Amino acid sequence: MIAANPSAQLIRAQWLNLLRTPAYTLPTLLFPVMFYVFFGLLMLRGQSLWLLCTFATFGIMGAALFSFGVSIATERAQGWLLLLRASPAPVSAVIAGKAFGAIVFAIIIVVTLSTLAAGFADVRLESWQWLGLAAILTVGALPFCLMGLALGLWLGPNAAPAVLNIVYLPMGFLSGLWIPSTMFPGWLQAVAEWLPPYHLAALALDITGVKAADWGHSLGVLGLFGLVFALLTARGWQRLDGVS
Repeated sequence: MIAANPSAQLIRAQWLNLLRTPAYTLPTLLFPVMFYVFFGLLMLRGQSLWLLCTFATFGIMGAALFSFGVSIATERAQGWLLLLRASPAPVSAVIAGKAFGAIVFAIIIVVTLSTLAAGFADVRLESWQWLGLAAILTVGALPFCLMGLALGLWLGPNAAPAVLNIVYLPMGFLSGLWIPSTMFPGWLQAVAEWLPPYHLAALALDITGVKAADWGHSLGVLGLFGLVFALLTARGWQRLDGVS
């Protein structure tokens, strides 16, 4: 069955997996929404648009990292990836199946936060800006998918959740997703400008008219980040030998 249409079958399997694991799916979707309601709608209403861009970035980054990292590490330990490697399914089909879940999460998070911003915080954007915001954040999830995939292939199932949390939360904070990086000390601002979430949020802020961004520089950083983890993913897939 996988040999007939591997990408479609693995995407379908991923969709069923999301529906059957609400303990993972619901917190992944609800955390960014909860944070936005608390800070963007109740505490800092004057910053609702800025927080829409940064919390949406934070949400899609978490969905991408955890939907790949933890599940890949667990499936590798259970021998599922070894079975897939022995099947006719190409590695691209395996990645497409996993990326599907992260993309679905990204779309749901962006649409939900945008609806809240427009409905309860009086955020008004042109139609092309809403579409552009959704597009850049959805596509921007891909480098973080590669990061999660690489870490899932190199880490054990027990270490993966802890390491991902250590990476996810500090990287989000240091990228200025919670507090604008302009409020950081100078040396910490320099650190923020090297981090991929900072640049994805910068593109979102530019599309929505909050703050101009250097698109060439930001896309270059995100592309380089994705390339590094694509190479680590390829190496991790080659060394795949079951439980490690």
